[in-house]
Amino acid sequence: MIRILVVDDEEPFRRLLKKELARKGFHTEVAADGETALGLLKDNVYDVVLLDIVMPGIDGISLLKQMKPDSSAPAVIVLTGKATVETAVEAMKNGAYDYLTKPYKLDELVIIINRAYEYGSLRIKNKQLQQELIRKELPEGFVVKSGQLKDILELIKKIAPTDSPVFVQGESGTGKELIANTIWHYSKRKEHPFIALNCATLAENLIESELFGHEKGSFTNAYQTKYGIVEVADKGTLFLDEIGEMPLALQAKLLRFLDSGEFRRIGGNKNLKVDVRIIAATNRDMTEIVKTGNFRNDLYFRLNVINITIPPLRERREDIQDLAHFFLGKYRQKLSKPIDGFEPGAMGILNKYHWPGNVRELENVVERAVIICDTGKIKAEDLSISAPAASPLHEGGAASASLEGIEKEHILKILNEANGNQSLASQMLGIDRKTLYLKLKKYGLTHSSGSSNAL
Repeated sequence: MIRILVVDDEEPFRRLLKKELARKGFHTEVAADGETALGLLKDNVYDVVLLDIVMPGIDGISLLKQMKPDSSAPAVIVLTGKATVETAVEAMKNGAYDYLTKPYKLDELVIIINRAYEYGSLRIKNKQLQQELIRKELPEGFVVKSGQLKDILELIKKIAPTDSPVFVQGESGTGKELIANTIWHYSKRKEHPFIALNCATLAENLIESELFGHEKGSFTNAYQTKYGIVEVADKGTLFLDEIGEMPLALQAKLLRFLDSGEFRRIGGNKNLKVDVRIIAATNRDMTEIVKTGNFRNDLYFRLNVINITIPPLRERREDIQDLAHFFLGKYRQKLSKPIDGFEPGAMGILNKYHWPGNVRELENVVERAVIICDTGKIKAEDLSISAPAASPLHEGGAASASLEGIEKEHILKILNEANGNQSLASQMLGIDRKTLYLKLKKYGLTHSSGSSNAL
């Protein structure tokens, strides 16, 4: 039922309009002035406001101006007996959906109310989509040469038309979101949203609201109803990155949602239902997280119906050259620089480098090289990474170097170059700051900002 607020200082008019709209099936409340209307708008949810212009105290134009900054405010239809061209123009400039003069025709008013309701619903949903919708590169950006990636792409084409959950695993920077986006692109849901939520970037008390939404007044500062991204993603695909960081208390609700498609907004008592495909991803060892009790075993198995494990870039070196040229083309065009390739020395470094940050680090290295390069080809000195001979593998020999040792040494080197600034170092490595923090913790390292040594 459409909820309407009538704001008018004439009591007989308010009473008549409320009665007529009730007969047409609308839920209607009334306010005698702008101040009362503001109080009602703060405490209640309305779909449409019928607003008079000339009122004592806060008039219609002033009320419109106060409502305008709120993206979730209801659609406003100005309904006044004292119409002028100037007030009509000003009302429309300040966000009014339409403008009618008294006396009105009830059937015409009903049509406009229904249109205003549809407009308001679309506006709110579009606002959510602008904030949450992530449509990154299509499979044209999916550079495939290695046998591992070709096999993954073939698997994607087989599973994409289904609605089964997919679990994507791989180190940070390997392209887990691109894999999820490619699944969406080949699926029957590609005409509907692909929406991503990184569970590691939100505070624990915000993830549930972001995922399932909340009702107005459900907690402090919940001034309006918020649509969760599961509602915005209805009929589409929801990508939950860093799923291992999801709070344990929320995992039971996610499991129920996976099984039934039903959920409740925070503070709500009504079951809502949507049709969403879930793709989850992590760069952590989920079996270990499950063993420690920080992730539900039943939820892990429910998400892990189809598993895709992306090999790190160092294990598919045949992709490095094609990826490097792809990123060169991307940033050559973006930065308008006439660079047509890599000198052999530079490509040799790219091919032999360890790539702890994987594809994301390679992209960052190429972007920086395009910026630095002042010739027609990228040279070794344009790269921000060391020559292979500088790595522990070459200094101490393969027998004395471990994969973790190489990674540890490289992280220390980049931290020193960044003067201890972990945010800058994580960007240079092509990983997020939380991943860098976890790696520092893993190797028992601390690094204060401004220091050139790690202990």
